[in-house]
Amino acid sequence: MVARIRTGKNIVRVLQYNEQKVQQGKAELLQAENFFKEATQLGFTDKRKLLEKYTSLNEVTETNALHISLNFDLSEYLEKAKLIEIAQAYMEGIGFGDQPYLVYGHEDAGHPHIHIVTTNIQADGSRISTHNLGRNQSETTRKKIEEVFDLVKAERTAISHKTDLSISARKISYGKGSTKRAISNVLGVVIDQYRYHSLEQLNAVLSLYNVMADRGAEGTTMQEKRGLIYQVLDERGRKISAPIKASAFYMKPTLANLEPKMLKNEKLKAPGIQRIKAEIDFAFLKSKQLSIERMIAQLQRARIHTVIHQTRDGFIYGFTFIDHHTKCVCNGSELGNQYSAKILLQRCDLPAPRETILPHITNSQKSTAWTQEQMNHQDIRERNFLCLPEQGINTLPADDIPFPLKRNKRKKKKRKLNL
Repeated sequence: MVARIRTGKNIVRVLQYNEQKVQQGKAELLQAENFFKEATQLGFTDKRKLLEKYTSLNEVTETNALHISLNFDLSEYLEKAKLIEIAQAYMEGIGFGDQPYLVYGHEDAGHPHIHIVTTNIQADGSRISTHNLGRNQSETTRKKIEEVFDLVKAERTAISHKTDLSISARKISYGKGSTKRAISNVLGVVIDQYRYHSLEQLNAVLSLYNVMADRGAEGTTMQEKRGLIYQVLDERGRKISAPIKASAFYMKPTLANLEPKMLKNEKLKAPGIQRIKAEIDFAFLKSKQLSIERMIAQLQRARIHTVIHQTRDGFIYGFTFIDHHTKCVCNGSELGNQYSAKILLQRCDLPAPRETILPHITNSQKSTAWTQEQMNHQDIRERNFLCLPEQGINTLPADDIPFPLKRNKRKKKKRKLNL
């Protein structure tokens, strides 16, 4: 847990900030302590009047407002009741337990956190000193709360953000907690950290968290208006949650905001591309007889995740590599011809594809990139799909049957009956 304390001279402004978040649907009032009414019964005027009454008792003190935020690790899902308990324990620990304060749960960032609004003017008009409050009382209280409530420690959190994120531990399980908050947590990690230059590459990373960004079907109003929605996927990659508009998230991961990031990312991918190529080459040098499974396992040890693109029939048509060290996301074709799906499968001693080649997704072709649904409905004979050896191709298309074996069936003449 990370605690941040900000002091101010206008308690109403701090209150208005949080109330506006509530009106926008980005925050929720969880608790009102020492307000003599339940939180659900308090209006904005009730909150403002009581806080102003306290600050008016000491007009000499200019700094009379406190705005505290308690921030938790991405991996933690905390229920409302537990957040309220944590807030109460924290306020008691720093000496503000008897003060009127409001606890707001915010959903406008990529991590769970709460805001606390209070004043340092007491009921008798005396002032609670805030000198070194963050360094002394807050730090001591924070550490105790981390132990009591079994929270991720702030020291460990600082390290975890610099190292590889444990993706498997953060996959979304639909139905467990707020869907919007869970997706927001994932977007907070992926959008700014990873270097992707197309929506397909972004989805390759999001799929590791069971999330998908969708522009809608071709010809729909949503696609024409450049809309974007986010949904939770199940383990088979099927959409299972209600769609949430990109504009509904605080970070606004809309298509208009993502495209500048994609252009910028494309210029920053060179170091990551070199590392992925080197690790692939090293994997083949390490083992003379390398299967696809072993290649993927070797890359995984180097913190490079491999996403296989294939049809429902098991035909592979491409790879996307996600380097969790450099945060680079790229297709095999971006690495060079010798790292394309066709060549990599040949290097793994798999059957070579037929001559008709499906174009790889390049920078100039990303606007017309094939979708999975389009590929599934195309004729397999018109594409360069590669087949895993265990699945094999048991039958030949009609065009590949040798001429002598093509024999037309003779039609039997129907006999006419003379009556």
